[in-house]
Amino acid sequence: VNLVESEGGLVQSGGSLRLSCAASGSIFSIYNMGWYRQAPGTERELVAVITSGGSTNYGDSVKGRFTISRDYAKNTVYLQMNSLVPEDTAVYYCNVHQWSDTGDMDNYWGKGTLVTVSS
Repeated sequence: VNLVESEGGLVQSGGSLRLSCAASGSIFSIYNMGWYRQAPGTERELVAVITSGGSTNYGDSVKGRFTISRDYAKNTVYLQMNSLVPEDTAVYYCNVHQWSDTGDMDNYWGKGTLVTVSS
């Protein structure tokens, strides 16, 4: 499975940015799609995830500001980020969990895209 993320960018504090991630290749049965982020010197953390059934889960620091959505036909996940603050500066990684044809749960990561929020 290949994950292609949209470009991040530089945004002013209070601004908005939308990320997308398209999955392609050997797509069998996607369980969930989501976003994680990692700032310098910190561990990778959950931003948001959406399951095949449409359930969503958000990291505490982004609740109420970020919205995850999914286009099932296009195998694409979106992350709408509003009211951005400098603490949101990080490399954002797309993540997909997929059931394989052998019944295993496979985990895939995108290359990451940098989002920088200036104060």
